[in-house]
Amino acid sequence: MTFVLLWIRYRRGKSAPQQDVSLSTVARERISHYELLQATDAFSESNLIGSGSFGSIYKGVLRSGTVIAVKVFNLQQDVAFKSFDMECEVLHSLRHRNLVKVITSCSNLDFKALVLKYMPNGSLDKYLYSHNYFLDIRQRLSIMLDVAYALEYLHHGYTSPVIHCDLKPSNVLLDEDMVAHLSDFGISKLLGEDESDLYTKTLATFGYIAPEYGLDGLVSTKCDVYSYGIMLLETFTRRKPNEFEGNLSLKQWVSYSLPDAVMDVVDANLVTPMGNHLQKELDVVASIMKLALDCCAESPARRTNMKDVVGMLQKIKIQLLAR
Repeated sequence: MTFVLLWIRYRRGKSAPQQDVSLSTVARERISHYELLQATDAFSESNLIGSGSFGSIYKGVLRSGTVIAVKVFNLQQDVAFKSFDMECEVLHSLRHRNLVKVITSCSNLDFKALVLKYMPNGSLDKYLYSHNYFLDIRQRLSIMLDVAYALEYLHHGYTSPVIHCDLKPSNVLLDEDMVAHLSDFGISKLLGEDESDLYTKTLATFGYIAPEYGLDGLVSTKCDVYSYGIMLLETFTRRKPNEFEGNLSLKQWVSYSLPDAVMDVVDANLVTPMGNHLQKELDVVASIMKLALDCCAESPARRTNMKDVVGMLQKIKIQLLAR
């Protein structure tokens, strides 16, 4: 009997390491430049799925069959080194279902890349502005609630508050179930225990920047709240914040239309004028717009926080589902 028990343990010991050789195996150790070249067909144009100020993102397939996204940093820019280090520091230590997962990294003198979980449905930006895709009210609300969950975690659920600093639809990625994941932490900031804000010269995206960030370089969690409010307005109006001219802004354009002329600013594809639930849909959108305007108040002190945003959006979602 002893011999049989020892033999069973020996057989189990031999077979155990062969289980689940996908993401968990890759995550335990850094991946080589050569493996990434093979996975992306030498970073071919056909595998390019996105690009930004600090680098490009490629789709790749590892030998195990695992589909990945590879973010390659443009090392010709000095800030790319800091961007790589910051993303590694932030994303390796954070764990949340609505943050893009870093699987592993590749770093040497002339090449730096992050290997991320692949998001097959692309970005929120793609769904908002492509004629081939459409999101209804429920989907848009769910996506923005996912982003709010992520920001609530970054601001309130981690040991030190993390400020994303570059919220916009192209940095919201959608997985196979249309669950949203916040990405691109290259210019994010970590606040120390005794800090509520800090000064920085890091560049964010025009149109989404809070006034105190753009003018004085003053960064706090309230900057993310402002950017979130702008993105919430954009998601339901389908109007980019940088397409307005003169003194008019997306925020002002919406505020002039509330509460009586929501139909003038809401994305025309979202509501049907002859629909049975038109008034209820307009009431839901008006509630979302009001919340968005509270997020992007000029004064940081007057802006709400992400915990309250999550609570309000959950109530609005219940109101929408009850129709």
